[in-house]
Amino acid sequence: MHHDYQLTIGTLLHTGLTADPDQRITYADQVDMTYSEFGQRVARLGSALTALGLGQGAVIAVLDYDSHRYLECFFAVPMMGATLHTVNIRLSPEQVLYTINHAEDDAILVHEDFLPLLLPLLLRIARPMRLIVLSDRAVAVPDGFVGEYEAVLAAGDPTHAFPDLAETTRATLFYTTGTTGDPKGVSYSHRQLVLHSLGVIACFGPVPGRGGFKRDDVYMPLTPLFHVHGWGFPLIATMMGARQVYPGRYEPARILGLIGKHGVTFSHCVPTILAMVLQAPGSEAVDLSRWKVIIGGSALPEGLARAAMARGIDIHAGYGMSETCPVLTIADMDATQGATGDTTSVRIATGKSIPLMQLRVVAPDMTDVPHDGVTTGEVVARAPWLTDGYLRNDVGTAALWAGGWLHTGDVGTMAADGTLRLTDRLKDVIKSGGEWISSLQLESIVSAVPGVAEAAAVGMPDARWGERPVILVVAKPGTEVEAPAHAAVAAAIAAGRLSKWAAPERVLTVTTIPKTSVGKIDKKAIRAALAAGNIA
Repeated sequence: MHHDYQLTIGTLLHTGLTADPDQRITYADQVDMTYSEFGQRVARLGSALTALGLGQGAVIAVLDYDSHRYLECFFAVPMMGATLHTVNIRLSPEQVLYTINHAEDDAILVHEDFLPLLLPLLLRIARPMRLIVLSDRAVAVPDGFVGEYEAVLAAGDPTHAFPDLAETTRATLFYTTGTTGDPKGVSYSHRQLVLHSLGVIACFGPVPGRGGFKRDDVYMPLTPLFHVHGWGFPLIATMMGARQVYPGRYEPARILGLIGKHGVTFSHCVPTILAMVLQAPGSEAVDLSRWKVIIGGSALPEGLARAAMARGIDIHAGYGMSETCPVLTIADMDATQGATGDTTSVRIATGKSIPLMQLRVVAPDMTDVPHDGVTTGEVVARAPWLTDGYLRNDVGTAALWAGGWLHTGDVGTMAADGTLRLTDRLKDVIKSGGEWISSLQLESIVSAVPGVAEAAAVGMPDARWGERPVILVVAKPGTEVEAPAHAAVAAAIAAGRLSKWAAPERVLTVTTIPKTSVGKIDKKAIRAALAAGNIA
């Protein structure tokens, strides 16, 4: 009889366990286990949660740092036929409460550090809830909790058999925040997650030399696992049977120590995290020359790329969204391996579509703009792993998929060779004197000014010109960067890289630049602070 093979999360785990059962997974130098032991712990977790009455159709939320526990939940919960709700611990308490109620969670696994966030919300959660506390040490179980994670796991069966599932079963759910309204629920099926994993590895695997992501790499995520499944790489690393290291809290000294001790060779993060690591005390003493880093979440500034390359880091930009699982494009890694010239512009480009991804850059009427690397339009996408829509949000779903393509809300250009370069978010593009000015291009130029640690450009209302650019800069200690920033933009204008309208109205030195819950520059907050005169 023909077997109808289903693409499920369990197939990824089975592949990894078969590839190398003796390979190791480490958590912050506190836990070290083989893949074989990991597989048994996944089975125990599935068994224990099932014994608590959680099974197919249940929604199980997790609030934790990047840990072996989280990785176990990545597999055990979907393999039960339940939905894994990865809670964004950086949201406001009211937003966290909204996501728990909207997701209709049946259980929450929460690290003790986040109990002060969760406990005050419990009386306002609309459903009966099974609660499990997570900890790196012996901890008292709070009232109303069913137990502590390791004790619950110990009661589980290491040979537990997970049910057969349809690949269309919902596997994951998380919430993305926009500029207005409540967070929007984004979900993915087993099939979508498996196909995304295969698409990403089909992009990274064939890259020649040291590039890409291979089975002999040592992987450490520096993107929170609540953020679009850690960009999908924990699933991919497990499927490949790669060595994995999970850092827990994102502390620079800890990250650098783990890189040095375990020989970490592949990570991904937002620009803020990489800058934090490179600028940390003692960073210069750690050899980073074997480290490959994918930057996403925000554009990769030229200054940060050059600082990373000076340390020997093989750095490339990536691009994706919560709604795209997330990877859409990666900078051309083939073109940079072994290249002798300056490859910075290639590395910071938004990049080329990964396999099975279709991207277009379109005008408002959905016609394609010329692939000349100059004409701008909105980026729209199709792939077999893009989210079907927002949970119980028909209006948002219709707007997301208007015209049968997923609308990213990003503005960019497409070159003849298929290279995409983003110029802005639709909501962040600066419109001055009838010209569109790329805030991302302004930020990249200013980021390369010596002494600039971070830069952010926004448009502020202007009675004559509509909007004028304002640039915020964080300066490295002992440096003055406002005049050099003005000069760098003026030089780019003189060279024809920017229009004359791009000359900033102001360059302001600040101590910090506001960020969103996932480390992106928060331009809405910047504009509000500038309007209120509260920027410092």
